Amino acid sequence: MPYKSPDAILPLTPVSFEILLALAGQNLHGYAILQAVEARLQGLLPLRTGTLYRSLARLLENDLIDEVPGADSTDERRRCYRITPHGRRVAAQEAARLEGQVTAARARRLLPARKSRP
Repeated sequence: MPYKSPDAILPLTPVSFEILLALAGQNLHGYAILQAVEARLQGLLPLRTGTLYRSLARLLENDLIDEVPGADSTDERRRCYRITPHGRRVAAQEAARLEGQVTAARARRLLPARKSRP
């Protein structure tokens, strides 16, 4: 399937972006993705298995992730996923888009100014 341009895919849903964030660090199976998202967000974005697998299907369809054959040696029924180079580019563009929103929120005093590092 030909890649969709990032402009056709963006903005990502919060769930899709969180999945890409989880997979940016390592290849994971579905339950491990669920755990990674929950650990990072601590309940701010409740993620159910049905939502996770629908999002994985959309990410696969858009070539943002792909399956890693035989990656989980503990259980061959588990499907493991990895972010594709295209998915990494789209996730980076989404992160830049979100950074722009945060910058605008700081400029309008909706968020505190960023503290400078020593």
